Amino acid sequence: MSTSVIAIAAAIAALGGVIAGFGIAMATGKAADAIARQPEAAGDIRTTLILGGALAEATAVYGLVASILIIFMLG
Repeated sequence: MSTSVIAIAAAIAALGGVIAGFGIAMATGKAADAIARQPEAAGDIRTTLILGGALAEATAVYGLVASILIIFMLG
C-alpha cells in the first residue's frame, strides 16, 4: 500500500479525536448554561456531563488507537 494512502487513513482515524474535542466543548458550554439557569440541579448536570465527556473521550481514544495501528501495521 502507498505511504500517502496510509497517512490519509491514519489522519481520518485520528479525526475522531478532534470531533470528540468539539463535542466535549459544546457539552461543557451547555452544562454551564444549564447550571446558570438552575443552580439547584448542578449536581445532576455535572454527573451527566462527566459521564458524557468520558464516553466522548473513549471514542477519541479509539480513533487514536486505530490511527496508531494503521501507521505501524500497514506502514
